[in-house]
Amino acid sequence: MTFLANMDRRRGEILRGLFADLIPDLEVVLAGEDFDQAAVRYMLTWSVPEDIKIGWPALEVIFSLGAGADQFNMAELPDSVPVVRLVADDHAAMMREYITMAVLALHRDLPGYIDQQKHQVWQQVSVPPPAADRRVGVMGLGHLGRSALDALAPFGFTLSGWARSPHDIASVTTFHGENGLGPFLAQADILICLLPLTDSTKDILNAGLFDQLPPSAALVHAGRGQQLDHEALITALNSGKLRSAVIDVTNPEPLPKEHPFWNDPRIILTPHIACITRIEACIPVVCENIQRHRRGETLDYVVNPALGY
Repeated sequence: MTFLANMDRRRGEILRGLFADLIPDLEVVLAGEDFDQAAVRYMLTWSVPEDIKIGWPALEVIFSLGAGADQFNMAELPDSVPVVRLVADDHAAMMREYITMAVLALHRDLPGYIDQQKHQVWQQVSVPPPAADRRVGVMGLGHLGRSALDALAPFGFTLSGWARSPHDIASVTTFHGENGLGPFLAQADILICLLPLTDSTKDILNAGLFDQLPPSAALVHAGRGQQLDHEALITALNSGKLRSAVIDVTNPEPLPKEHPFWNDPRIILTPHIACITRIEACIPVVCENIQRHRRGETLDYVVNPALGY
């Protein structure tokens, strides 16, 4: 019985050491090592081998090396093999930190001050309104979205959220569905995207959406790269519809050297670091799921193939 960790060797060795303590009878092999492919029962990976349907006869569970699984084409995976997403308590903590940093930076016009520093300009960019008068809206009300709202609450922002289905969150005005999207956008001075990637959310951050925001709104994008229309964002910044943005995810990653995001003073660009997977924080949950599988129990955090999360 074998567990394949398809990842870089440094993190793989950490994983192997943790497994030795938690499930000592399970053989752990790393990508690049010699192993019996036909004996692999569990696989932890970001991408799957091309022969996943025919070359891995013992495979019973695929663990995604990420908080979601939208990088997989579910149609290419064996129907009988569930995909389990990676979960760690510090994912939500890291996202709370990032969203708080980004919202405060936009609230206090940090992109403008960063640009002024480059040009040795010493002057006030703007007079920000009190936090209570700044309306912050979160798209995506799953675990990460709710955690972000909790982190922002102490600052006094007027908070709202939008999702496909209804939610009830204390001290947060919630909207849902297609009919609720327009009213939600119309009152979001700072828009935060934490949506999962689905067919309906691909390219959702487009010109039509930006047109529904209040004048001089700002954007924090930490969802998925395929959700943002880059050209539409630049157009919205140039027209004044948006005043600034903090972008953590793009498509592709990394961006080409000539891409306008690199040098736009209105954009703070980070290299997909809002949530960084620390393998040591995730392995206890993976091991518990393996033990559940061995006992014939239902697995936690199984991905819905139709949604990818």
